[in-house]
Parts: sequence; C-alpha cells; structure tokens
Amino acid sequence: MAKGYCCDMRGMLSFLILFLLSKKPMCGQELSSEIGNRKGETPSPGTIYPALKSLKENGLVKERKAGKTIVYALTPHGRRGLAVAKKAFCRTYIDLF
Repeated sequence: MAKGYCCDMRGMLSFLILFLLSKKPMCGQELSSEIGNRKGETPSPGTIYPALKSLKENGLVKERKAGKTIVYALTPHGRRGLAVAKKAFCRTYIDLF
C-alpha cells in the first residue's frame, strides 16, 4: 500500500476524523464535539489540529475558509483511504464482537 494512502490507525483518531468527515464537512470544533459525544472525552485542539494537518498533508482531507472558520472535507483520496481503513478495522476487530 502506498504511503499516505490510508489513515494512521494509532489511537484511531485519524480513522474517526475521516469517518466523521465522510458524513459531512466539519470544522475542528465540530469534529472535537462529535468525537466527545461518541467517546465520552472531547479531544483538545492540540490533539485534533495536528491530526487534521497530517491528514491534509497526506491528501486525505482538504480545507476551505468559511468566514473565520476552516471547514474540513474528505478528498477523493480520503474516501479511498477510509474504505481501506474500514476493511483493516473490520479484519482486526471482527472477532471481538
């Protein structure tokens, strides 16, 4: 698999960000709140924004300015990366259920 094709699964934050962005474009605060709702713990900006920066550098997400807010969305490469990550997740964790 080519470097940068799939998200980094360490801590699953990148996977979760890609998953949430597959539903709709969101700003960092929105992502943080949604992750907090799902995990019970809201990640800090110092956690969310470096992950978004890495995903952007790998071509998995793009950003656009909406006033003072930056909104993140998946790129086509990000959609493919999420599909690969979902398969890897299922292969890894299917026996747990």
